[in-house]
Amino acid sequence: MTILEKIKKDGLLFDGAMGSLLIAKGLTPGEAPESWNIHSPEDILDIHRAYYAAGADVASANTFGASSMKLKKMGVSESMAKINRAGVELARQACGPDQFVAADIGDLGEMLAPMGPISPKEAVAAFADQAAVMADAGVDLFIIETMFDLNMALAAVQGIRSVTDIPVACSLTFKETPKGFFTIFGNGPADSMKALADEGCSMVGANCAMGSDTMIRLAGEIRQAVDIPVIVQPNAGLPQTGADTELTYPEDENEFADNLMAIKALGIDVVGGCCGTTPDYIRTVRQRLQEKKAGNL
Repeated sequence: MTILEKIKKDGLLFDGAMGSLLIAKGLTPGEAPESWNIHSPEDILDIHRAYYAAGADVASANTFGASSMKLKKMGVSESMAKINRAGVELARQACGPDQFVAADIGDLGEMLAPMGPISPKEAVAAFADQAAVMADAGVDLFIIETMFDLNMALAAVQGIRSVTDIPVACSLTFKETPKGFFTIFGNGPADSMKALADEGCSMVGANCAMGSDTMIRLAGEIRQAVDIPVIVQPNAGLPQTGADTELTYPEDENEFADNLMAIKALGIDVVGGCCGTTPDYIRTVRQRLQEKKAGNL
């Protein structure tokens, strides 16, 4: 069964956060998480295994910031190709039967011209280079996520589409304002989702920057805007800084799962977690999904 067939039949449950788990394992400020694919592969493998064991259908490879541009900005010495291939291979190693691997792609670390130094052509080429490596390594889906700029997201879709026909999902990051939901670049959800679908995405949606309660309202708007599968991955609430400056997230596993079930009830096909979520959150969501399927919810 392909990943798109799985979505149509049962929907999908993605994994949760990677960065916060790596911080717990010793990731330091300013260190590129993707470099752990090379120097601490067992830690990455452990995280993927924990999410799959918790009931996730999909693990996102640890490749979010692994474009050549962003790796250079972070001072990473290993090659882009080596890091991306290792990221995919680690997720694939943990992946079991009827489970999938998503190639995770984030922004390039700089803004597009005229506000930043990257031309649209350069952006498309950078995304294409990264996507080609991961397609060759063997992924089931590309997930472009945490995008604040629709034009950057469209460049990523174009780059991927130029090198492979593997399905592409794209998830933007919105904030709630008095006038509605918008990215920090002023992109609204309905128009953005339609533009991404027209560009060739198989799935569109939103992740990060808000808790699961607020995401319910945004999910409804996205579901009404398009007739393709929708993916929603909220944070476990908005991050709070404790006395020791460590970030904490206020939503526990049960509150998060309650809200994800409300999101699913809107007709959202694919859910998962973003910042602050762990395998325990995904396990609780999986339990709720199983209970609903059995008619106990």
